[in-house]
Amino acid sequence: MKRRQFLKAAAAVGTVAGATSQFPAPAIAKNAIEWRMVTPWPRNTPGVGVNAQRLADKITEMSGGRLGVKLFAAGELVPAFECFDAVQTGTADMAHGSPYFWQGKSQAMHFFTGVPFGVTAWEMSAWIHFAGGQALWDELYGKFGLKPFYAGSSGVQAGGWFRKEIKSLDDLKGLKMRIAGLGGAVMRKLGTQVVLTPPGEIFPAMQSGVVDAAEWVGPWNDLAFGLHKIAKHYYAPSFHEGSAALECIVDKAKFEALPVDLQKIIEYAAAASAEESLADFTAHNARFLQTLVKEHGVQLHTWPEDVVKALGKAAKEVLAELAATDEMVGKVSKSYMAYLAEAREWSRWSDQLYLAMRETAFGA
Repeated sequence: MKRRQFLKAAAAVGTVAGATSQFPAPAIAKNAIEWRMVTPWPRNTPGVGVNAQRLADKITEMSGGRLGVKLFAAGELVPAFECFDAVQTGTADMAHGSPYFWQGKSQAMHFFTGVPFGVTAWEMSAWIHFAGGQALWDELYGKFGLKPFYAGSSGVQAGGWFRKEIKSLDDLKGLKMRIAGLGGAVMRKLGTQVVLTPPGEIFPAMQSGVVDAAEWVGPWNDLAFGLHKIAKHYYAPSFHEGSAALECIVDKAKFEALPVDLQKIIEYAAAASAEESLADFTAHNARFLQTLVKEHGVQLHTWPEDVVKALGKAAKEVLAELAATDEMVGKVSKSYMAYLAEAREWSRWSDQLYLAMRETAFGA
C-alpha cells in the first residue's frame, strides 16, 4: 500500500469508527489574527489528529474569530518531525504534538511525555499543574523561544504488535521494533533493534518487513491504522507510556504579544482539550479492544514476568543515564522522580486497591 493511500485509509477508518466529525469552517473575524498550527499526525487520525483539530477550532470559536487557527496535518506544511522547528523559525505559529518527538533538542523532553514505568495520565497532569512541572517546562521551552501547554494524554497505552509471541527475553533479541521515546532506549539494552518512524509510516514499515513489531497507541488508533492485519499478538499494557502526553506549543513572543484575554483563551482551550482527549481515548479504547479480539482474532498477552523484571532493570539504568545528560535534564529528572515517589505511595492506597476491589466485586 502506498503511503498516500495508507493515510487516506487511516483517516477513513477513523471516521467510520466514530473518531471524527465534519468540522465546520470556523468563522474568522474581520482584521483577525490568523495562526497556523502544524502537527505530526495524519489528518483526522483518531485521538491525536482529531483533538488537534478540536483544539484549533476551540481557540477560533472561543475568541469569536479574533484568533483564527488553521490546522496543517503531517506533511501538509512541514514534515511530521519538524513541527517544533517550524514554530521556532516562524514557519508556523503553534503546534500540537508530543514532546518526545523533539528529543534531539533536549533529552529533558522525555519527562513531559512519559518515561518507562512512570506516572499515569492524571499523575502527569498533577505534576505539571501542582508539583512544579509547568515551571520547568516553561524554562526548557523558553530556551527555544516557545511556550508549552499540556493538551492531554492517551492514558495507559498498549505494548505493541508482534508477529510471534514473546515468551522470554531471548525473543526480544535481534527483533526489529518500532518503538518511541525512552522505551526504545530500554529495548536496546535488551538487544532489540529499534526503529522510529513517523506515525503515518508505521503500517508500511510493518507491511514491508522493515520492522517485525511496532507499538503505536492503543486499540482505537491501532485498529484505524490496520496493524491487526499484519500481526495478531497484542501486548498490554505498555511499560514505557503510562501517560503519553500531548502538548500545544506556541511561539513565545507572538503569545506574549497577544491581548491577555486571547492568551487566556489559548491556555483554557488547551486545558479543555487535555480533559477531552483523555476521555476520548478512554471511551474508544475500551470499545475497540473488543472489536480487535472478537471480530479480528487478536490474541491479548501480558508481558512475561522475567521480561518485566528485565525491562525494569534496564529502565532504571536508562533513567540514571538520562539524568546525567546535562544540568537541565538532571533538574527536570529530580522533580519528576520526586513526584513519582509521592504518586506511587498514594496510588498503592487508591487506584491499585480500588481496581483490585472492583474486579473482586464484579468477578472476572
